Amino acid sequence: MATLVPLSAVDAPLIETLLDAAFGTGRLARTAYRIREGIAPLEPLSFAVLDDEEYLAGSIQVWPVALTDPDGRPHPMMMVGPVAVMPGRQGEGFGKALMAAALGAIDASAGDTAPLPQMMIGDPDYYGRWDFTAAHTAGWHCPGPFDPARLLVRCAQPAILPRAGMVGGWTEETTQALAK
Repeated sequence: MATLVPLSAVDAPLIETLLDAAFGTGRLARTAYRIREGIAPLEPLSFAVLDDEEYLAGSIQVWPVALTDPDGRPHPMMMVGPVAVMPGRQGEGFGKALMAAALGAIDASAGDTAPLPQMMIGDPDYYGRWDFTAAHTAGWHCPGPFDPARLLVRCAQPAILPRAGMVGGWTEETTQALAK
């Protein structure tokens, strides 16, 4: 029986080993890593799954990001991912369980209001089951190469989403720009 635990309960080197195994050692050059550069994941929304022998089988992280519109206004969002499952354990439901845990925690954290929009770079066929879509991201850009069909968003009220902008990490500068 698998056990879901907070990501913070797992040693960081084990997470890095999992991510290298799932995505390769060149993963740090990917656009998603550029977006998350210099920020830390949101611990209450990030999880790991241990298999029945208590080995790390997978992890998911959620990050504070913003879509900065053409007028320089940041719009807070959350970036879901990476969703990593150890090769050889894929197809056993670990990824689905991690997605359910993270999105459930995001939705629960919003209380009576809609949660912040969530974005990710991923397979639209797989993540579409959780309402992630590229239908609202055509004018969005990322700091590096990306496939526009894989830039996905999940939002209860898509009308609030800016039509254009640049995705980046939520930093102190983002907070200051929002306060203006």
